[in-house]
Amino acid sequence: MNHKALVVIDMQNDITRHYRDIINRLNAAVEWAAESGMEIVYIQHNNLSAGTRTFKPDTKGAELVPELKIVSDHIFVKTKANALTSEAFSEFIRSKDIREFYITGADATACVKSTCLNMTKAGYTVHVIFDCVTSYDLKKMPEMLAYYTDKGCEVKNLAVYMGE
Repeated sequence: MNHKALVVIDMQNDITRHYRDIINRLNAAVEWAAESGMEIVYIQHNNLSAGTRTFKPDTKGAELVPELKIVSDHIFVKTKANALTSEAFSEFIRSKDIREFYITGADATACVKSTCLNMTKAGYTVHVIFDCVTSYDLKKMPEMLAYYTDKGCEVKNLAVYMGE
């Protein structure tokens, strides 16, 4: 058993800024992970807060972006920033004994950040594929990459993980 997963976080239609800059590399990461025998997991955010307009359940904005390569039916919904708060996702990784994660997606300063922090706190091995992560505020990316490293994540680009 591989015990590894590629996690694609919140690549949804309401992510309108900068996701197109990473989508081709992210799809290459999905192909690489599939060829490597990893589980491929997609996380979708549903925003249940009354005062917001984005990521509302059952809306076009909450759907995964159409350019995203979907190669598994492992799609889990969360309502908080940390993907581990999705009981279905947490149960899935327990049932598959997944201990190592390759993180991609959005947003680097929010859901990716929270998921990485909580995964490392839980004792998982976390790799952030930095050229497959984006943010609403690209100026904060260097700060976020340093944060991930400081919190115990390995931070490398896709080519390094692919052995290129």
